[in-house]
Amino acid sequence: MTRRRWIADSWDEATASLTGDQASHLIRVLRAQAGMEFDIVAGDRVWHGVIAGISGDSVRFNLIAEVEADPALPLMLLLSIFKFDRMEWAIEKATELGVERIVPVIARRSDKHLAQSAQNRVARWRRIAREAAQQSRRSDLPVIEDAIALKTAARREGEAVRLLLAEQERTRTLRRAVEEALAAAGDDLPAIRVAVGPEGGWVAEEEALFDSEGWKPVSLGPRILRAETAAITAMAVVAALLE
Repeated sequence: MTRRRWIADSWDEATASLTGDQASHLIRVLRAQAGMEFDIVAGDRVWHGVIAGISGDSVRFNLIAEVEADPALPLMLLLSIFKFDRMEWAIEKATELGVERIVPVIARRSDKHLAQSAQNRVARWRRIAREAAQQSRRSDLPVIEDAIALKTAARREGEAVRLLLAEQERTRTLRRAVEEALAAAGDDLPAIRVAVGPEGGWVAEEEALFDSEGWKPVSLGPRILRAETAAITAMAVVAALLE
């Protein structure tokens, strides 16, 4: 039987604890009792855990044995800020698909009111990612960064294949670009970064900035996709090739 998986709020070498909403659900809905067994994600490791004690809204586990688990994919998503309900859906699905890091970015065409409110949404985005990671039985949590200016995100240093979804690109597909990166990397998995624009796409100045920083334009095909559809499709394509 597959054990339900929880993501620990705190842990040490021998124990882990759940607090807050996770613990409340385990205690009140699943009727937690000492001796019940679950899988526990503690940091970047997964353990077979047994409930050792319940105190108030906290559940403590003894960590019995480490469980083999797959790491996150070396995949970062630069996600321009757009309508929050659709953006939350994109974050949830990107998490399920194995993305390692999501960087919300403020683009020229990001709605000003949404951009101003973005920082207040980060805690909610992290909660959505945590729930999606738990549901999809991930062995880790993706990092959801604070919202930053696109210029800062595009200029980050680091060795990675940088791919820009661009509406005007018609010859080089995302799939081909990732396949080329895999062939060049040999036995290693290359780090992949994918940038997805806001509703309306990138402006010419932003495309020029990406180009100057080594980002390569790629296409998902001839159809014009909504921002959330493009983000989820891109993550699915890359994840399928990296798995």
